[in-house]
Amino acid sequence: MSNTSTKVVVTGAGGFIGHHLVAHLKKQGYWVRGVDLKYPDYRKTEADEFEILDLRRSDDALRAMRGGIDEVYALAADMGGMGFISSNNALILHNNALINIHTMEAARLHGVKRYLYTSSACIYPEYRQTDAAVVPLKEEDAYPAQPQDAYGWEKLVTEVLAHHYHLDYGMEMRVVRFHNIFGEYGTWEGGREKAPAAMCRKVAMAKLTGNPVVEIWGDGEQTRSFCHVDDCVVGIDKLMRSNYSEPINLGQDRMVTINELADLVASIAGVKIEKKHIPGPQGVRGRNSDNTRLREVLKWEPDISLEAGLARTYEWIEAQVKAKLEAHPELAASVAVGK
Repeated sequence: MSNTSTKVVVTGAGGFIGHHLVAHLKKQGYWVRGVDLKYPDYRKTEADEFEILDLRRSDDALRAMRGGIDEVYALAADMGGMGFISSNNALILHNNALINIHTMEAARLHGVKRYLYTSSACIYPEYRQTDAAVVPLKEEDAYPAQPQDAYGWEKLVTEVLAHHYHLDYGMEMRVVRFHNIFGEYGTWEGGREKAPAAMCRKVAMAKLTGNPVVEIWGDGEQTRSFCHVDDCVVGIDKLMRSNYSEPINLGQDRMVTINELADLVASIAGVKIEKKHIPGPQGVRGRNSDNTRLREVLKWEPDISLEAGLARTYEWIEAQVKAKLEAHPELAASVAVGK
């Protein structure tokens, strides 16, 4: 089947990774229907069709899959950064369970041939992530299970659901575990943004207001790896084209502390900052991706460096912050007074 005759649905197409994936798939020649509760916030969608649907409703999920769809890329989720995930467990578990159960079943009923479920590194157990110098996480480390929050538990349960849809119904399933995807044209304020976007915003505020103080939750020595969204969508595409049906990590395997992340962003911005460590949710102490299986299966791994990805992300977020400060000069004045 050629790309030009392949019809796909991307759920969560109004979100960060989703709208980047739509653009990537269009460049590959696919016909794409985007589905979400909202349109993308910062760029016009490139989807052939974009429908505002609530996948928590089974009738909307069935509508999303109509019309001879060949493949589904299931990215829709109620999610955000650590602050949001740690304080909305019931909401996240309820909404995401409904989204995934209805979407997967609707795809089956409409005869979808291939389905990609986007899971998360949040499925990995807390007891393997208690040290900042964490051993990189292999796919088999998921069990015995002990995710930290409801977000991780729901992701893990839906991985199991995908496995049984494959066994019981013959659907070709792909399961990818994202490790901290970041980049331009994504949420950068409001509480749902991820750490790189939040850090870019804080450093941009420091630069543009002259107040060098940047707040960091905890001592800043918690560790993560970060993968740019352009690498992420390439990996998704490659996985969907593969014959591998078990869960697989997708992320960078270079680990940095949050303090180091702040220093990298400040260097890119050309500004000196003062880190102020404050109480706040930190998630697990350390997390890093073991990419052994990714390299074996796809003969590929992410290659955009953290510095290069952050430079592109920071440039875009600084422009957003500058526009906001220009529109609200009283905000700039109140931040500057803090110095």
